[in-house]
Amino acid sequence: MSFEARISSLVARYKELKDEISKPFENQEEYIKISKEIAEMDDYIGLAEAFKKDFDELQNLSELLKNTHNDSEMSDMIADELHTVRSRVESEKEELKLLLVPKDPNDSKNVILEVRAGTGGDEAGLFARDLFRMYQRFAEIKNWKFEVMYINENDFGSLREAAANISGKNVYSTLKFESGVHRVQRVPLTEASGRIHTSTATVAIMPEVEEVDFELDPKDLRIEVMRASGAGGQHVNRTESAVRITHIPTNIVVVQQDERSQHMNKAKAMRILRARVYDLELQKRNDEIASDRRSKIGTGERSERIRTYNFPQGRVTDHRINLTLYKIDQIMNGELQELVDALRIENLKELVHDTDD
Repeated sequence: MSFEARISSLVARYKELKDEISKPFENQEEYIKISKEIAEMDDYIGLAEAFKKDFDELQNLSELLKNTHNDSEMSDMIADELHTVRSRVESEKEELKLLLVPKDPNDSKNVILEVRAGTGGDEAGLFARDLFRMYQRFAEIKNWKFEVMYINENDFGSLREAAANISGKNVYSTLKFESGVHRVQRVPLTEASGRIHTSTATVAIMPEVEEVDFELDPKDLRIEVMRASGAGGQHVNRTESAVRITHIPTNIVVVQQDERSQHMNKAKAMRILRARVYDLELQKRNDEIASDRRSKIGTGERSERIRTYNFPQGRVTDHRINLTLYKIDQIMNGELQELVDALRIENLKELVHDTDD
């Protein structure tokens, strides 16, 4: 089906739905279903109707121009109008393509953020700590809630791994392209010779899913309780409050011990486990969809080095879209909007390209 025919079909469908909803309903579920479909079309239907009207006018003007070859003055007038309408149609078409890109059903979800130190020893742990703070500050700028779920620290304040639940408006759609390997190039505080070191940390952005949306089969889970270890005073050594849950089919393991209550630790561990298992399924699906794409944006591949933070040069480079910004201090202080907007726009272009294909 051509793009023009698709728009005509959508306009006709909208009129049909408006007629249906004006009639009495015996079935409330049917009314809700139609109302939802109308609401989803409201975002673009005005532009679709304008495009259809202009496209029809374009066809009429083209036919009219063929029949006025003996009248040069009339031909010139029609040609001018044809040019104006064609420009309008092309602009409306490009805008509609963006509006009609299939929406990611997870875009409105909250997320679970996990940051882990990669290669580079203590410096990798310090970089992981800096990234975790960067996302926390970005959440503050966006007026999102940032709930630390666990922090596993090394000496000198560096980070082995940490997780947080970030909730607010369109959190996943904003952060979903942050997943991957982040690389830092800088001189560590402990480096007397001033030599630049390269270290990495891994970021995972996972949509938080409720039990009603994604259920884990209890038969697939192995739940163990144990005594908590580490900071927390004598209390953690006297009670079996720590919880370890293993998802047997995927061998994903979550350990939670930050809370004193076994019940609270289990609840937190289940939230993280559900997100990890769901994210794994999401990755498989995205990899299949993206297998023939030129760009890997949107797949969130964990093995991919997505961004470099070069402190001596004051730059941050996102390798997926070849974007370099010379504002590393602002970015590390949570000013990520320019980066995430550029990634979102590039992803939209890819999706439009795939739709055209």
